[in-house]
Amino acid sequence: MHETAVICLPFAGAGASFFRAWQPLAPESLDVVAVQLAGREERFVDEPHTDVASALDDVLPAVVERIEGAGRIALFGHSLGAVLAFELARRLDRLGAPLTRLFVSGSPGPWSGRESRATGLPDDAFLAQVERFSGYAHPTLQHPEMRSMLLPMLRADVEMHENYRPADGQALPIPVTALRGRDDELVSAARIAEWAGASTAGFRPVELAGGHMYLVDRAEEVLGLLAGELAVAGESAP
Repeated sequence: MHETAVICLPFAGAGASFFRAWQPLAPESLDVVAVQLAGREERFVDEPHTDVASALDDVLPAVVERIEGAGRIALFGHSLGAVLAFELARRLDRLGAPLTRLFVSGSPGPWSGRESRATGLPDDAFLAQVERFSGYAHPTLQHPEMRSMLLPMLRADVEMHENYRPADGQALPIPVTALRGRDDELVSAARIAEWAGASTAGFRPVELAGGHMYLVDRAEEVLGLLAGELAVAGESAP
């Protein structure tokens, strides 16, 4: 029986299928809820959003419907997904949802902003910069036809991330666990530690083996960590 709904927000360029693949691997205590942003997969024809607020305005009704009746709710997001998860958590908290924990990954604290930018660069330079940001080259982008189809969505995601600034300094009343690949050259342990300011209820940094995109090959390990964090805190059964 699922005891905690884990709402998962995608990194730039990703669709909900990335996290849908996690559900068969998840402990029974976790129900993986994959959020689909506009402009990808079954929502390919929808105009992608270029700012966090409008993206969340778009998905919030479906998320609220999906988690109706859930006893506990956690959120997980990597890179762009981390700030989306943070802002979604703030909205759900205002709605009185039974939030239990926020998991953020591969991202500086929400008030830091992005130091380097790719928005506005020509296609090849843009993709090269995105690859430097992520330390990961998506194989689909090597195919010219697929690249031309995916570029508008990827550009929108990158612009959304680069322009993101929280509306205020309000922290969440739930604990935050911040994950990082031990060999991540893009987001240091010090930048991960900035998430301590996003919670009034406790903060824990965790490092896993791998680089910035460690989660691509470590789904079961990440899911086990999520379940373990919730269980240790008395928030869910393992």
